[in-house]
Amino acid sequence: MDKGVTDTNNMGAAMAPAAAATLTAHFQDTGCSPSSYDMIFTGDLGVLGSELLVELLRKDGVQIKNHADCGAMIFDIEHQDVHCGGSGCGCCASVLTGHILNNLKAGKWKNILFCPTGALHSPTSAFQGESIPGICHAISISTVKS
Repeated sequence: MDKGVTDTNNMGAAMAPAAAATLTAHFQDTGCSPSSYDMIFTGDLGVLGSELLVELLRKDGVQIKNHADCGAMIFDIEHQDVHCGGSGCGCCASVLTGHILNNLKAGKWKNILFCPTGALHSPTSAFQGESIPGICHAISISTVKS
């Protein structure tokens, strides 16, 4: 999804529309709702991108209260000078394979929706002022046998 964002310092704004579109489509296609999941995780929107995601979903009629973003979770926002959090594929992979899977194994959560986000750009396209398309996938992970 390309909403015309060109600021490489605001990747959350480039990726949040794709995350909102993916989540909205997932809920419509599956008949699930945000409350169908214990938690919904996005990849690396950071704090600002997460706020934008919640606002975009609200405009689509979706209320999400059980959301956390791997980019915001990977750092201690209160004690580390990371501004809005982390960005990049490492946030999603690290938080999934550590924190999220450990909590699923421990029984804290039974059903989660894991939504990695990404931005499709290069240094060349960014230097040329081209817009940054965003992408998001939705992966349902459950510890409950169906």
